[in-house]
Amino acid sequence: MIEIKEKDFTSNLTKVFAANGLSSYLSIERMKKFYDLTVRMLTENEKYNLTAITDTDKIILNHYADCVVMAAKLKKGASIVDVGCGAGFPSLPLAIVRPDLKILAMDSTAKRVNYVAETAAMLGLENLTAVTMRAEDGGKDPKYREKFDYATARAVAEMRVLCELALPYVKVGGQMVAMKGKNAEFELSSARKAIATLGGRNTVCENISLKGEGETLTHPLIIIDKKEKTPIGFPRPFAQISKKPL
Repeated sequence: MIEIKEKDFTSNLTKVFAANGLSSYLSIERMKKFYDLTVRMLTENEKYNLTAITDTDKIILNHYADCVVMAAKLKKGASIVDVGCGAGFPSLPLAIVRPDLKILAMDSTAKRVNYVAETAAMLGLENLTAVTMRAEDGGKDPKYREKFDYATARAVAEMRVLCELALPYVKVGGQMVAMKGKNAEFELSSARKAIATLGGRNTVCENISLKGEGETLTHPLIIIDKKEKTPIGFPRPFAQISKKPL
């Protein structure tokens, strides 16, 4: 097991969250959950290839604060599907700080889904469940199609592809929230047709800036309103989506 000094970790977590206006999301219990999550993630990292970031200060900024910023944008008691959840971001941090949310973490890689499910159980996160499924299959399944208030995605795919994978999960009146990288503006301009075709409107690209110990993390957050039902026929098989994006 990886050894991390809990006192130092908690002190750094408190500082970073305070510097970014996120202190209200922390409590003694939640800080312990973030600590336990960090120990487990780094212990299991070699087995599951969960994160390239292994410095605890950077984990706090890049993984935890970055995901918790989204918490203020989600309505109380909302249902969320985290498409391509990977190592559980943003689903695990959101489940920790927003116990009112009902979160489904979805990924096509079974070992990562197992890791997320086992981690949620270890942390006592009863508001998070995980399922192994390809996003394009879940988007056609009546159990999941247009059943969620939000679909989240973090560094999953280019926007035209991502919209076809994620928007079918969102009910009319809900939102898709995508955490993107430096090419977000270009991707978004190319995805206007896809967004409109799949029922999306009123797209907002918000630049998130977070302060850490000696560094600043900046990236765009794209929010798309779901105004109309996604037409039957979408999402298409992934080979078609990737070969000929909307």
